[in-house]
Amino acid sequence: MKPLRALCAGELPRLVMFDLDGTLVDSVPDLATAVDRMLVELDREPVGVECVRQWVGNGARVLVRRALAGGMDHSSIGEAETDAALARFLDIYADCHDLISLYPGVHELLEALSTAAVELAVVTNKPERFVAPLLEQVGLGGYFRWIIGGDTLPQQKPDPAALLQVMRLAGVTAAQSLFIGDSRSDVLAARAAGVPCVAVSYGYNHGRPIAEEEPQLVVDSMAELL
Repeated sequence: MKPLRALCAGELPRLVMFDLDGTLVDSVPDLATAVDRMLVELDREPVGVECVRQWVGNGARVLVRRALAGGMDHSSIGEAETDAALARFLDIYADCHDLISLYPGVHELLEALSTAAVELAVVTNKPERFVAPLLEQVGLGGYFRWIIGGDTLPQQKPDPAALLQVMRLAGVTAAQSLFIGDSRSDVLAARAAGVPCVAVSYGYNHGRPIAEEEPQLVVDSMAELL
């Protein structure tokens, strides 16, 4: 795991925090199914997987607002309309987990880190109630000591609060920690927390190359970190 040691002064990090969607798992097909069913119930046209792939990453509420607006700019969508659509989306999404898949190299990396006694956490903007069941479904349920969802704390990424909370719980410093994600929000959160960031190139970053956000390292597969 030389790439990880290179980011942490020659030592393995004591804590590695992971984003979920677009980093560990590809959840867009399921999210798109739920979004389209919500839109059809609201007498709107479905938008499909590729649109949803561009819109994810900022939590369920923002995803729903973008779906209602039909684009990234959702300033025209009111709060009452959002609340009603969000409630329906969450109900639908609770039963839409048939298409989720694990990215290559994820299981192998988590196994190696766990064997090396590195503490692991998930920090995601997905509502917390969905996270543990999804991890169990893809065979990752036993790896993570801490899970922080998008509604666990008042703040979401790119705010660093969740990363700082996990570091406090783990009793480690920023220099002993690492964050692995796929989006601008992930890079900004890690930077604000003072934590080195690895970004994966295959995830969801609103259609823009993640290298533009200048993380410390970009990889095309988790296997590269081994």
